[in-house]
Amino acid sequence: MSSSEQRRRQNARLKYERQQKRREEARRRTRRITVIVASAVAVTAVVGVSAFVVADRFGDDKDKKKDTAASQSPEPTPEESESKAPEPPMTIDKKASYTMSLATSQGDIAFSMDAAKTPHTTNSFKALADKGYFDETKCHRLTTQGIFVLQCGDPKGDGTGGPGYNIPDENLTALGEAGADGTVTFPAGTVAMANTGQPGSGGSQFFLVYKDTKLPPTYTPFGTLDKESLKAVEKVGAAGVEGGMGDGAPKKAVEIEKATVKKD
Repeated sequence: MSSSEQRRRQNARLKYERQQKRREEARRRTRRITVIVASAVAVTAVVGVSAFVVADRFGDDKDKKKDTAASQSPEPTPEESESKAPEPPMTIDKKASYTMSLATSQGDIAFSMDAAKTPHTTNSFKALADKGYFDETKCHRLTTQGIFVLQCGDPKGDGTGGPGYNIPDENLTALGEAGADGTVTFPAGTVAMANTGQPGSGGSQFFLVYKDTKLPPTYTPFGTLDKESLKAVEKVGAAGVEGGMGDGAPKKAVEIEKATVKKD
């Protein structure tokens, strides 16, 4: 065997080992993010613990395998590429408020965004909406146990898509300090960024909270649903998840036909 062929195989093996190491590190970080739900029986009996993570993942991973457990509690996978596209140039008015309107198969859904508190997120969503990025996509994930959110913003529709760049976390203290369980309450009507569990890993996926939900304060809260929009998302939540599980595709499918962002 030629020395060049040996080097090629050695480099390929080292690259594979690095990828596996990054994936394992990401899995360990995800396992540490939990939401503890406990109730007292008699004096101090704890009856249950439930862990959920709202995760977003960017970049392609053709080797990713999906089994039943992974589909119920998605584990984030780090992007394989070392280079990423830059986020869009800042073009919004940072002192203004903006409204994102989604024309969907379940009615119109709209939420306000405060550019002063979340300039990078607001600017990114306007740039993506202006070029039709969200048009003809679906909200791919609904959770009805432990956390209560509808997740959207993935053009692939399977939780693995993103715009090719990341935006920084913003406004993380808006919901208060974390309690003893490491969580804060995301009130019904909150719109927040999904991420991989790593800082600054937001892309295009976001989630709509339709019932008060406890999560770690690591997801950028950047929008607020109006009352009619919240009702629309509540109906999707009430219809449940395909297959009767607590985490998966919503039975009442939500297709985003058109997304627009306008300055108020």
